[in-house]
This record gives sequence, C-alpha cells and structure tokens, in this order.
Amino acid sequence: MTVTAQKDGNKLTVTAEGKLGTTAAPELEKAVKDNISGVTDLVFDFGKLDYMASAGLRVLMSAAKVMKKQGSMKIINVTTPVMDVFTFTGMADVLDIEKA
Repeated sequence: MTVTAQKDGNKLTVTAEGKLGTTAAPELEKAVKDNISGVTDLVFDFGKLDYMASAGLRVLMSAAKVMKKQGSMKIINVTTPVMDVFTFTGMADVLDIEKA
C-alpha cells in the first residue's frame, strides 16, 4: 500500500492506494497523526484503494474522533469494494463518504 499526505494550509488530504489491511493500517495512522495538528479539513482520497480491513476502519474512526473536535472529515472517491465494507459495517451511516 502507498500512503501520501498533502497539507495545504488547514486542509490535509491523505491518499491511500492498494490494500489497506492489518499490516498497512499503521502507515495510514502515522500519516494522519504526523500531520493532523492544526487541520480543520481532513480528506481521505480512496480512489485507488482496492481493499480495506477492520484495521483501516479503526484508523478512520480515530481520525473522525479528533476531527469532530477540530473540524470536518470526508472520504472521497470510494471504490465499490471499499464502499461495501463501509455499508456492511454501518460506517456508511456515520462517516461523510462520497462514492467514486
């Protein structure tokens, strides 16, 4: 999996590409934790994410908890397989998600 974090003022865009499983989740978590200070607009771009396990959901829920206090969080370009995970777990009702 490849993770990139791009900060533009108070906006942080985190892009994940490949498979977000148990071994890759810490990489996503580090990208968020290292850059989230002072961010009021957090965007996850999952346009090239093929798979997400529960460890990825945990990272997203942790980020959502932080952003609830300091701004907003959105997940964009969600692929069908990843959207299925959000729907099946009920997270589609909790998180701000835009399907690809």
